[in-house]
Amino acid sequence: MDKRLNAHTVLKEIGFMLLSEGKTLKVRAEGVSMYPVIKPGSIIFIEPFETDYPPVPGEIVAWKREMTFVVHRLVRIVMKDNNINFITRGDSHGYEDLPVSAGQLAGRVIRVETPGGKVKGINQLSGKPAYLFNRPMAWLYLKAMLVKRLLIFRNERKNTSFQGVT
Repeated sequence: MDKRLNAHTVLKEIGFMLLSEGKTLKVRAEGVSMYPVIKPGSIIFIEPFETDYPPVPGEIVAWKREMTFVVHRLVRIVMKDNNINFITRGDSHGYEDLPVSAGQLAGRVIRVETPGGKVKGINQLSGKPAYLFNRPMAWLYLKAMLVKRLLIFRNERKNTSFQGVT
């Protein structure tokens, strides 16, 4: 586990370094916090912020957490103790995230490729989500994936036959 944790930390740091050098980062979505805009397994393209094009509420941003990137929608920008803080929220979350400092912001999501191959550009990603609708949709998605895994497991067990040794 410790080796996996260290490898994950190294990859995260490489990702931050690439973004700081102006490179676009391509990562796979793992959770359902941005469902249905970003589904698990989607490929997310993150580009660094340009100084003359700061983040704006409504767009999806990536920010640094201890172990990984968090990709959530920017809800608003607030001043706190003479510092600019960014408030984000997952499209299917019931609450906002804790404030994020400018130093934690990693980049903006510019494109998403869904597991089905559909490409969503930056214009299709911005806007105001329907939080009350998205939360049950994400819950249903997770339950459907669980049922699918159970059916696959059941079919694999059913199709596995142990033949006697002759």
